[in-house]
Amino acid sequence: MISPDDSVVKLIRSLKLLTGLLAVVFGLFSVFLLVVLFGKPEPGPDQAAGEKLTETKTADIARLMPWKGPSESDLSKLTPAEQQMVRYGKELIVHTSDYLGPKGSVKHLSNGMNCQNCHLDAGTKPWGNNYFAVEATYPKFRARSGKIETQAKRINDCFERSLNGKGLDEQSNEMRALLAYMKWLGTGVPPKQAPDGIGIYKMNDLDRAADPVAGKAVYEQKCQSCHQPAGEGMLASDEIHYLFPPLWGKHSYNTGAGLYRISNLAGYVKANMPLGASYDAPQLTDGQAWDVAAFINSMPRPQKDLSKDWPNPADKPFDHPFGPYADPFSEKQHKYGPFNPIKDWQKRHKNLDAR
Repeated sequence: MISPDDSVVKLIRSLKLLTGLLAVVFGLFSVFLLVVLFGKPEPGPDQAAGEKLTETKTADIARLMPWKGPSESDLSKLTPAEQQMVRYGKELIVHTSDYLGPKGSVKHLSNGMNCQNCHLDAGTKPWGNNYFAVEATYPKFRARSGKIETQAKRINDCFERSLNGKGLDEQSNEMRALLAYMKWLGTGVPPKQAPDGIGIYKMNDLDRAADPVAGKAVYEQKCQSCHQPAGEGMLASDEIHYLFPPLWGKHSYNTGAGLYRISNLAGYVKANMPLGASYDAPQLTDGQAWDVAAFINSMPRPQKDLSKDWPNPADKPFDHPFGPYADPFSEKQHKYGPFNPIKDWQKRHKNLDAR
């Protein structure tokens, strides 16, 4: 038999438990009602900054909305003569070697590669080295030459460096067609602006040097089925142009090309290679992209006279692989990294110079 005192104690305990449960239920209901009426509270400044910093560090480029170029319907707004020139310009980008290669039908200027080998999808692919901002950003000063450069000068730089050939006559029909095509691709881009998806994806730096030995393994696994074991690329049956371009050797880009800078090649590879990869569906890790870029650029290729490049050595990029430099780091570190010490030095001394 239960004593009266025990019954009272148990009753009090039960009432306390019930009261607590009611308080919890009421609290949850109040929070729900506030959210419904007033929405989710905005994060404080510190919290918002932390979330933004985390997102920036992850470099989640899939969340960005890359610029989209003009459509075929936009082309129809041009005069027939203008349309013809734009179409010829695109044809020259896609099939450069057919017209301007070693067996070209117009002139023999280039190494057999096509502009499209580096400027993917006729220069329209997001983070595929596209041309969308060319019209909006040129003429402009380029530290590499130390001069104001026109679009025609920049195009001829590509012929002389990436295509390891000779420049076009700036008054030629081919140059005018290339300029017309790039102008059309820049339709709607605000002057002096470079929208998302322009150029080459900027990689996060590694905390180590890029490793050509590790990159060789990546190349053998992911790249050589198209670009071949010796990096010689794959010629089409007509032997006029490449189905897959050479990545080193006498028919590849020379040491003055933009892709000879390892950060450019790594970013290009990350967002576009191997075949089928894209900025929002990459197939390589950052480390693999850096390492395979190091391997490719460690291999022999044509040499470019760079004696007139970078008249001010302090303007050289952190990964320009040839001295002299304004900083104390070696050519090897400038080529392969680690790059953060170089960037930190350049930043400190730039700030000192500004004073």
